[in-house]
Amino acid sequence: MAAVSLSGPDFWVGNWLVRPSLARIERGAEVARVTPRSMAVLVYLSEAGGRVVSRNDILDAVWPRVAVTQDALSQCIVELRKAFRDDSKHASVIETIPKLGIRLIVPVALAETRAVAVHRLPGVPDSNASRMQPIVAETAPNPRRKILARAARLAASPAAAVMALVAAALGSAAFWFAEKSKRPWRDPLAGADFIRVTDFIGAEEHAAISADGRFVAFISDRDGAWDVWVGQIGAGDFQNLTNGMVPELRNPAVRMLGFSPSGTDVLIWTKTTDATGGVVDHGWTVPIVGGGLRRDSAGIAELDWSPDGEWIVYHPSAPGDPLFIMGADEKSGGKQIYAAPPGIHCHFPRWSHDGETIYFVRGFVPDEMDVWRVRASGGEPEQLTWHNSRVSFPTLLDKRTLLYLATAADGSGPWLHALDLERRESHRVKTASNQYTSIAASADGRRIVASETHPTASLWRVPLGDGTASAADATQIPIRTQRGVSPRIGPDFVVYRAPKAGTDGLWKHEGGATAKELWSGVDGRVVAGPALTPDGQRLAFTVQKRGLTQLYVINADGSGARKVAEELDVRGAPAWSPHDDWIAIAAIRDGKPRLFKIPATEDGPPIPLGDEYALDPAWSPSGRFLVYTGPDVGTTFEIKAVNADGTPHIIPTLFLNRGSRRLDFLGGNEDALVILKGALSHKEFWVMDLRSGDERPLTELGPGPIIGDFDVSADGQTLVFDRVREESDIVLIEIPE
Repeated sequence: MAAVSLSGPDFWVGNWLVRPSLARIERGAEVARVTPRSMAVLVYLSEAGGRVVSRNDILDAVWPRVAVTQDALSQCIVELRKAFRDDSKHASVIETIPKLGIRLIVPVALAETRAVAVHRLPGVPDSNASRMQPIVAETAPNPRRKILARAARLAASPAAAVMALVAAALGSAAFWFAEKSKRPWRDPLAGADFIRVTDFIGAEEHAAISADGRFVAFISDRDGAWDVWVGQIGAGDFQNLTNGMVPELRNPAVRMLGFSPSGTDVLIWTKTTDATGGVVDHGWTVPIVGGGLRRDSAGIAELDWSPDGEWIVYHPSAPGDPLFIMGADEKSGGKQIYAAPPGIHCHFPRWSHDGETIYFVRGFVPDEMDVWRVRASGGEPEQLTWHNSRVSFPTLLDKRTLLYLATAADGSGPWLHALDLERRESHRVKTASNQYTSIAASADGRRIVASETHPTASLWRVPLGDGTASAADATQIPIRTQRGVSPRIGPDFVVYRAPKAGTDGLWKHEGGATAKELWSGVDGRVVAGPALTPDGQRLAFTVQKRGLTQLYVINADGSGARKVAEELDVRGAPAWSPHDDWIAIAAIRDGKPRLFKIPATEDGPPIPLGDEYALDPAWSPSGRFLVYTGPDVGTTFEIKAVNADGTPHIIPTLFLNRGSRRLDFLGGNEDALVILKGALSHKEFWVMDLRSGDERPLTELGPGPIIGDFDVSADGQTLVFDRVREESDIVLIEIPE
C-alpha cells in the first residue's frame, strides 16, 4: 500500500485550515505544528469523508510495510487533539469509537476546488454541499492532473454525459498510474565511477566544483588552520588560496564555497568583524590561479547564481533567513521572495535549471530540516521531503533529479539521497554507500564532488583549579565503545551517548573494562545529553522514535525506564533540578521550542516557564533560576535566564557562536556559568560571572577536534567533554555518458 501523500492541497477541518505540505494547522492567529506522521493520519481521516476508519487501516496507510504498535497511532491522535484544542472525553473534532475506530466529526472542505465531483458529508446541510470537496492529492504537473481537471470542468454537463466522461477520465488515470508503477526508480549514479581526489591528513569539507567540471575547491585543515584549497581534477596538485587570511572558515550548516559563473574565481562566505567589533556576513573572491583576496558582498551569508548568470539568490543572517533575488551586478538590496518565522532557518539556496524556482533547506538547525522550494517570483513555499533530520546541500543533477544529504531516522549518516522532482519520490542512493558531509555537481551533472567522512569521537577529562588548564592537563577517558559523546559525571561513573547498530543509546563507564548499556538505541535514538540527579541515581534523557521526541527517566542501573509528560514533543537536553523534584526541558508549542518544568516525583502537568524560544536549560545550584539558549540568528544565539516560578531573571548580555548550546555551573557557585566560547572551529571553556559579566578562561586546550558537549562535576573540580573529528576526503563521482 502506498504511503499517504502530504503534497496535496490545503483543506478545512471545521474552521481550522490544514496545510499538509507545511505540517501546520491554523485558525486565525493560532498556528500548531505537528509531525509528518500526525499530519498523514489527519489527511487519511479527512479522505474518509466522516466514515469510521479502523486503527489497522490507518496503520497500514500511514506506516506501510513498517511494523509499529497501536501506541504510535495513539501518540498521533494525542498530538492532533492538542493542535485542535480537542477534548477526548467531549470530542468536537476527532472521535474515537471503542472497538471500531476513529473518525472526523466536523465538515472537511478543500481550500481550492480540485476534485472531480462533490459530495455531502455527514452533518453538513445540502446548501453547503457545493463547497465541500473530496481531497485529491496534488502532485507535479502530469497527465493525471489534466484528466482530473477536464473531468471537473464537465461537472456542469448533463448527468449522463458527466458520468460517461468521468468514468473515461478515471479509467485513463488508472491506466496512467498503472504505466507509471511499471517504471521502477533508477539509481542516478548507477554505473558511476568513484575516484578519490585527495588523501590529505585531516579533513576536507565543503566540496565545490566549477560549472565545467574541471576544478574542485574545498576547505581543509591540512596546514593546521582551516583554509580554502583549489586544484584541477586529475592533476593531483592543490593550492592553498587563503593561507590563514580568512577567519572562521567552518560552518557545516551553510554552503561556504562556490565558483563564479565563469569558473575563474572561488567565492567564500564567512563571518568578519566590523569597525565596532560586531560580527557581520561577508564574501571573499580569490582567483583560482591564486592572488589577492577581494572582500565584497557584505551582508550575504550564502548565495547562488541563476543559470544565465544574470541573477543571484541569497540570504543574510537575519531572523527567518529571508531569501532575496538580486541582479548579479548589484551590490545590495534586491527583492525578498520568502522569510521563515523567527527561529526557523533557510539555508543552501539553489536555482532550478529553468531559473523559475529556488530550492532550499528549511527547518530547525541542525537536526530538523527538509528540502523546500519557492517560486523565484515569491509566494508560499512547498515542502518536498519529510526527513525532519539533518538535511543539507541540495544539488541539481538534471531538471528532474535533486541530490541532497540527509541523516536517517536512527541518526546515522548523512547519506546521499535523490529526489525525483516529477514523481515527488525520494530514495537513498545505495550506490553511494558511504557517509558524505557535502556535495556539488557540474552544470551538466556528469561530475559530482563530495566530502566522504569517517567521524571519530572520544571523551576527555581535565582538572579545574585557580589557573587555566592546558592540553597537557587533559587525559582521554578509556571507554570501551567505538565512540562516545555527551558525557555526564556521576558519583563513580560517566554516562554518555554511543552508537550500537548505527544508532545512539546510553552507556555507563565505571572504569577499567566496564561498559554497560543503559538504553539501547534500537528502542529509540537518544538525541541529546542526559541529565543526572545530584545523587546520580536517576537519569532523564530524550528519545526520538517514529517521528516523535519524548522525555524518559531511567535508574542509573538501567532499570525502570518510563516516559514522562507524554503529551510534550520535546527538544534538546533536559536538566534535573538540584532537589530532584523538577525536570526542565524545551518542547514545541505553537511552532517553536519553549521552556517547561515537569514534576519528577508524581504525575502532574508540565508547567510553562515563559513564552520565549528556549533550548537546553541548566538549573542554578540553588534551584532559584535557570539559564537557557535562545534562537539562532545567523551563527549566534543569546543566553537568557528565567526564575523557577516563570518570572524574568536578569543576567548580563551574552551571545555565543553556534556549535554547542551546553551550559553548566562551576560547583555550587550560581554566579559562575561555564560556557564554550570561540569560533565555530575552535572553542575553549570560559566561566562568566552572572553578577558582573566578567569572564575568565578555564582552558587553553588549543586547536583540534571540535568540542561539542561537556559536564562539570558537582564539586567544580573536574570537567569532562567530548571531541569529535570529521576525518574526510574529497571524492569525484563521474557519471558515464
